[in-house]
Amino acid sequence: MKKTSLVVLAAGMGSRYGGLKQIDPIGPNGEIILELSVFDAKRAGFDEVIFIIKEAIEKDFKEAIGNKIAEHFPVKYVFQDMTKIPEGCSIPEGREKPWGTGHALLCCEDVIDAPFCVINADDYYGQEAFVKIHDFLVNNTDENNYAMVGYLLQNTVSDNGSVARGVCNVENNKLSDIQELTSIEKREDGHIFYTEDAGATYHELDPNRLVSLNFWGFNPNFIQYMKEDFVNFFKEEVPSNLLKSEFFIPKEVGKMVRENKVSVDVLSSSDSWYGVTYQEDKPKVKAGIKKLIDEGKYPVPLWSK
Repeated sequence: MKKTSLVVLAAGMGSRYGGLKQIDPIGPNGEIILELSVFDAKRAGFDEVIFIIKEAIEKDFKEAIGNKIAEHFPVKYVFQDMTKIPEGCSIPEGREKPWGTGHALLCCEDVIDAPFCVINADDYYGQEAFVKIHDFLVNNTDENNYAMVGYLLQNTVSDNGSVARGVCNVENNKLSDIQELTSIEKREDGHIFYTEDAGATYHELDPNRLVSLNFWGFNPNFIQYMKEDFVNFFKEEVPSNLLKSEFFIPKEVGKMVRENKVSVDVLSSSDSWYGVTYQEDKPKVKAGIKKLIDEGKYPVPLWSK
């Protein structure tokens, strides 16, 4: 069977949450969301995991989760390095913010040699999503055909503040466009709005829209496309937003789809999604994960010999 890799975006420091939420225990036996995802990926047939982290958290990350996983599953590490930028470009003075999820993926260029799935470290996606994306990756024969797992917007917003989501347009189970909205919020009456101008104006969103939670299935050629787009990002977007501009995976995928360079199958999952954007989200997520473990969806302990 074709080799497949799981790539985990774990370099974000969790600014909205405060602290290293990637390695924060959430299950009744100290399980970490990321652990459950890697377990699901291994169970679905993936061959290795590649963690993208900041070099500064390497020791903490390995002690909390990495070393444990490495006993059961091949692990590689990649550091998201802010200085890894296109030749001839320079880092703007005062820039501290990393370049975003797309740049994190580019830092994996030297270790990705097979079809791969990309996930966020701090989202719980459910077992079915990994099975579906793995089946897609091993059976897909078109290198320009990718996949994503979509979730209903209403199931992925927080009661405790705004969230960022890739809002999708889907036609015949194919992605026709995706818009990265970084400030989506649920009101007390349940309606969902977003703003792109720091709250000056708000626009309502259909709660049944599908959104991307950075659960993607790509072929290795995607890295080359992203390298080309990163050069354009530095030319076109960085000059107008020197300190905060970000190179997002969903935004670049949407551009490639609009240019008919690639196609993206939209897969669905009936599993619940759980995510901790804010500390206040934690009790709800803990209850959801406990229920899954109580139902026998995961063994205790998770990694038995």
